[in-house]
Amino acid sequence: MTQYLYLLLSVLGVVLPYSQLLPFLREHGMNLPLLVEQLFANRVSAFFALDVVVSSAVLWVFVFVEGRRRRMRHLWVYVLCNLLVGVSLALPLFLYVRERRVNEARGAAMS
Repeated sequence: MTQYLYLLLSVLGVVLPYSQLLPFLREHGMNLPLLVEQLFANRVSAFFALDVVVSSAVLWVFVFVEGRRRRMRHLWVYVLCNLLVGVSLALPLFLYVRERRVNEARGAAMS
């Protein structure tokens, strides 16, 4: 059951951030200097931006350490999800796949 909550959170992790990014892209295109300027427009937005950067670094370490420990494959996918969307997609997606892996291992041990 928990794994499906992670899957739902993965979907929200794409929909909610992109609901804010897509209008920006429609209006300004892929204007990275403007995006960064607006991202760090004030101390509050910079606080959240830097929080996401640190959270992303922690996520990458977690994905590679836990993913290898669980013998999960294609760990680069979660880094790519993090870069394309953010922690809001990459973390719940990783946890969803990890939970499936844990459940499969439990099922195999019980057989």
